[in-house]
Amino acid sequence: MSHCSTATPQDNNVNDTEEPLKKRIKIDHNGDEKKMSSSAMEVTATAEVDEKLYSRQLYVMGHEAQRRMMASHALLIGASGLGAEVAKNCILAGISSITLCDPNPANSFDLGGNFYLKEADVGSSSSRAELCKGKLAELNKYVSVKVADMPSLEKEAILNLVDGMSVVVITIPLPTDILHAINEKCREVNASFIYTLSTGLFGKVFCDFGKDFVVSDKDGENPASSQVENIIASNPAVVKVLEDQGRHGLETGDFVTFSRVKGLDGLIDEKSRQYEVKVTGPYTFELVGCDFSAASSPATQGYITQVKKPVSMSFKTYADALEDPGELMMSDFAKSDRPPILHLAYKALALYSEKNALQYPQPGDDNVAQQVLDLAKSIDSDNILDGNAAAERIILHLASGSRSILSPMCAALGGIVGQELLKACSGKFTPINGFLYFDADECLPEKLLPQTEVSPTGSRYDSQIAVFGKTAQQKLLDLNYFLVGAGAIGCEMLKNWALMGVGCGEKGHIHITDMDRIEKSNLSRQFLFRDDDISEFKSSTAARAAKVMN
Repeated sequence: MSHCSTATPQDNNVNDTEEPLKKRIKIDHNGDEKKMSSSAMEVTATAEVDEKLYSRQLYVMGHEAQRRMMASHALLIGASGLGAEVAKNCILAGISSITLCDPNPANSFDLGGNFYLKEADVGSSSSRAELCKGKLAELNKYVSVKVADMPSLEKEAILNLVDGMSVVVITIPLPTDILHAINEKCREVNASFIYTLSTGLFGKVFCDFGKDFVVSDKDGENPASSQVENIIASNPAVVKVLEDQGRHGLETGDFVTFSRVKGLDGLIDEKSRQYEVKVTGPYTFELVGCDFSAASSPATQGYITQVKKPVSMSFKTYADALEDPGELMMSDFAKSDRPPILHLAYKALALYSEKNALQYPQPGDDNVAQQVLDLAKSIDSDNILDGNAAAERIILHLASGSRSILSPMCAALGGIVGQELLKACSGKFTPINGFLYFDADECLPEKLLPQTEVSPTGSRYDSQIAVFGKTAQQKLLDLNYFLVGAGAIGCEMLKNWALMGVGCGEKGHIHITDMDRIEKSNLSRQFLFRDDDISEFKSSTAARAAKVMN
C-alpha cells in the first residue's frame, strides 16, 4: 500500500515510525513472502478442535458445531472479489475443504475486490481460481483448497462437482438454466445452495437449504428465564412475568418449563411437561392448549425456563423464488420499498446479460442502461415502476455500475454469505430464507456520470472509477488517514483501503498503530497474519501485507 507507515511500541515503550515508502511496493509472490505448508490435515466430525486457533469462534459456535464445519466440503463457483471474500471467510472458520471453480482469466475490474490478484495477473493464461489457490491455502493449514480443472463453466461439468459437497456457493453470473440445474442437483444430494452477486453498490444473496433443513439452535442464546408474577386461571392460561426483571424474550412457538409455582391448585406439571407459548406481549404469553379455568386461584409465584429445540425450515428453489419471492428480507428499514425494486432490477439485468454473452453493460453507457430499464418495465407485472422515478434511477445506476467489483461491497456481502455457509455446515443459527438485497445507493449521484468520467482505463482502479468517476478516485488516492488498531476490523479496513487506492497517490499517506502483538488465536480472524508472524507487532505486519496488495 502506497505511503503506509507504522507506529509500533518498542520493548522500551518508545514509539518508532518507519520511513514511508515513496511508491507502491510490488513484491514478487515467489520472493520474500513467508510460505506455509500446503498440506491440509484430514478432519472428521469427531476430530480434535484446535482450541488455540479457534478460541474466539468456539465461544459462539461451540465444539459440536465446529466439528460439523470441520467435516464439511464447499464448492465455490467464481473467484473474483466476492468469491475471494467468501473463500477467505470459510477457510479461516475451518471447514474441511473448499473447491474453487472459475476458469475465467483476471481482468482489471477484478483488482477492485480480489486481494490476491496483482496487476500482472491481468491477461495471464492462468485462471482466477489458479491464481488465488496458493494464497488462500496459506490462511489455514487444516483446510484443503483445491481447484476444479475445467476449461469452461459447462453445465454437466459443474453438476458433477456437486456430488459430495455440503454447500455450493455461486458468486458470478451464470445462465438461468444452469443456476436452476445446480439448485436442483443440490436438492438431490442434500447440499445447500447459495447464489450471490456484487454489482457496484448493489448486491444480492439467495439461500435454498432444502425442503427440511434442521436448525439445531436458532439464535445461539442461552435459554431465556423469568420470574412469574402471576398465572391467570383462564382458558387458555395467561402468564405474566415480573416487569422489573425485563422482557421474557420468548417467541410464539417456543416451549417453557415451570418450577416452584405456588397456586393454581397444582395444575402446573413441573416435572415432565413442556408448555408451548403464544406471545401476547413483552411480559405476557398464553399457554397453548391449557385450560386452567377450573382452578380456585391464580398462581402468584414461580419461574419459567425456555426449552431450546431444533427448528425445521423449508426453502423455495431459486426458480420458484424468482417468480414468487414471498416476503423479502429487509437489510435497511429506512429503505422498506427497496427489496422489490432490486428483485425486479436483477431479473432485468440477468435477461440483458443472457442476451449479451453473460456480459454486463459498459460503465456510463446511457443507452444500454436504458435497455436494462426497459427490460425491467417489460416484466414489471406488479407495476412497481409506474410513476416511480426513484426506482428507475436505482435500476439505471445498477446497470451502469454492474461490472464494478468494489472491495467494501464484496467484504460486506462476503461476510453475510460466509455466515450463511457456516450456518449450512453447522446447523446453528437461523439462515436467510430466500432473497436478501443490499445496496448503498446513497453514495451515488442523482444522475449517471458521463461516460468519459467512468470509462475504464485498464488500471487497478477501474471498478472504483466505474461507479465514482476519475475525479473522485483521485481524491481517494490523495487521502491521509491514521488507523488505530490492526486487529480483525483494522485488517479489513487496510485491505479495503489498499484495493480502493486510499492514500496511494503522491499526496496520500496511511499511518497505522497498534500496541498488541500477534497471538495464535488472531489467525482465525485476521487474514493478514500467518503462523510465522506470531509474536510480531500487528501494525507492522499488517502494513507489510497491505503493501503487497497495492
